[in-house]
Amino acid sequence: MSGEQGLPVSIDELLERVREEYVRIEPQEAYEAARAGEALLVDIRYAALRERDGLIPGAVVVERNELEWRLDPRGSHRLPEATSHDLRVVVICNEGYASSLAAESLHRLGLHRATDLEGGFQAWRAAGLPVTASL
Repeated sequence: MSGEQGLPVSIDELLERVREEYVRIEPQEAYEAARAGEALLVDIRYAALRERDGLIPGAVVVERNELEWRLDPRGSHRLPEATSHDLRVVVICNEGYASSLAAESLHRLGLHRATDLEGGFQAWRAAGLPVTASL
């Protein structure tokens, strides 16, 4: 993606543009949607962060480099949960930056309800929502 005059953009500009395309979700709303079976929480944090900080109960762990393959409803490597382009996916990274880019990529695959967690895992934990120790 480049600027209006073909100039490169900064990561901050890119994030701003990407986030204009969908509504991000707050931790409490994500928690309630997942509990009600209305959203699939997808943790894309790398292993060292999951080991250090723990896991969100019920979240599916998918390494970032596998995300599109695992969530493409028509893909041969998809997760069992990835059954429809209408699936509401909430992507979770550590602080809510990489997840924005990941959610945008899922939109390109046709997962039009994909979003990301504002503030990421750290905001989830700060909100006092459930976290379990990493296995």
